[in-house]
Amino acid sequence: MERRKVDIVVISDVHLGTYGSRAFELAKYLRSIQPKTLILNGDIIDIWYFKKNYFPKTHLLVIKEITSLLSKGTHVHYIVGNHDEALRKFKGFTIGNFSLQNHLKINLPTGTAWFFHGDIFDYTMKYSKWLAKIAGEGYNWLILLNTFINWLSQLAGRGKISLSKKVKNSVKGVVNHVNKFEMAAAQLAVENKVDYVICGHIHQPEIRDINVGDKKITYLNSGDWVENSSALEYNENEWKLYYFEKDTQLIEEFVWDEIEKSLNYDFILEELLPELSKN
Repeated sequence: MERRKVDIVVISDVHLGTYGSRAFELAKYLRSIQPKTLILNGDIIDIWYFKKNYFPKTHLLVIKEITSLLSKGTHVHYIVGNHDEALRKFKGFTIGNFSLQNHLKINLPTGTAWFFHGDIFDYTMKYSKWLAKIAGEGYNWLILLNTFINWLSQLAGRGKISLSKKVKNSVKGVVNHVNKFEMAAAQLAVENKVDYVICGHIHQPEIRDINVGDKKITYLNSGDWVENSSALEYNENEWKLYYFEKDTQLIEEFVWDEIEKSLNYDFILEELLPELSKN
């Protein structure tokens, strides 16, 4: 399969190392594209809930595909989020085409884009991290339950449903939180004199213009690879949201056996996982 060329791709909230991560879908997507720049906008590896006895080969495959893109000349920027905040002590680290940082600004032909994860707007993260972790644990169980329900639904010949989306869309407080998050991001963008603000964190894919006084800001959110399997793509001076479930050609392609043989799984089990579990 010939890789599709894209100027910039943004993904966030993959949560590798958790049961809800749709790592295999992401690996398929990464293998289908050749971006000039790949921005990993936080919560790629979920260090909060990391367990040495759970890191499937499909999760390792995502890492393999990212390193493959690096070897092909893609510039990869890893922006730290809250679930992988243990990596923040390495901010500023650069090797070859890879860099790790807290935020990133890029001057595009259509304006200046500012990338950051977005957890700075989360009150529970700033003042009650233990409360955020409890809420995150509940979210993980909801995703796990949802996976089981969808398995039964597919056996019955029905489509997938998202319990977490139904909860988010029906609870007024959650809707208000999303709106406040987006407005706060837009206001911060005005203060920093940028045209685009690109976040993750709230698992809500979005592209929309927000007026702050006499200034128009384009707010973008890449969504996640737990519920939405979504990404942001910038190509030919235009931003678009990508949804894996709408990519019917890609869903049908991809041979697992060809790449499984190349996975260095012992390295993950013996070196990477013990190191991450210390944090």
